[in-house]
Amino acid sequence: MYLVRARKRDNSDAFFERLYKTLAGRVLKALPRSHSRKGVKEIESVTNSQIRDQAFGFFCEMLALDRQGYDERLDYYELRFDGAVANLRRDAREQAWAAENRSVPLEINEETNEPSPEVNRALGHEDPFSPEKINEADYRFRLNAAIDALPPEQSRIVTMIGRGVPIDSTDPYAITIAKTLGKVEKTIRAHRDKAYEAIRKALASDAKQ
Repeated sequence: MYLVRARKRDNSDAFFERLYKTLAGRVLKALPRSHSRKGVKEIESVTNSQIRDQAFGFFCEMLALDRQGYDERLDYYELRFDGAVANLRRDAREQAWAAENRSVPLEINEETNEPSPEVNRALGHEDPFSPEKINEADYRFRLNAAIDALPPEQSRIVTMIGRGVPIDSTDPYAITIAKTLGKVEKTIRAHRDKAYEAIRKALASDAKQ
């Protein structure tokens, strides 16, 4: 790394290119392979390809910026090359995994069209009736008080949810909140989300007192 950076002082492009090829080979060797062998067949790994491309691209960007002027991030590569490349690989892996998880399809209950509890929590719609909490007497008392303080329609919707009545159902004979209140599913969910947010704030306020 030191020799590659030093070439900008003597402006030797030919020498830089030779050193760059050796350096790039070392970086690429430390990154995940984009293909793995299964028997005699090469299997492409999309995630590994993303990690490899992103990490190497970022390294080349730093090198180009340093050649034009100075990029202090490469100082660490001079001191601890293997550790710096390991960090580069780790950061690229975390970003690739985050992007992969964002593209995972939402899990939907086919009967009720409701997202899974995990998805609801990610969206900030945590279920106030979760078994982990509802069995606590003090929590039930505070939850009931928060529900009573809601506007009448929101209170009725949340009460029905707490009794296990689904918002909607593919079963034409099922009793649902949408049918009972004569409203479309989207409206019921909007009221529910507002109610859950009000409940969350009320419970959080109680906890601080």
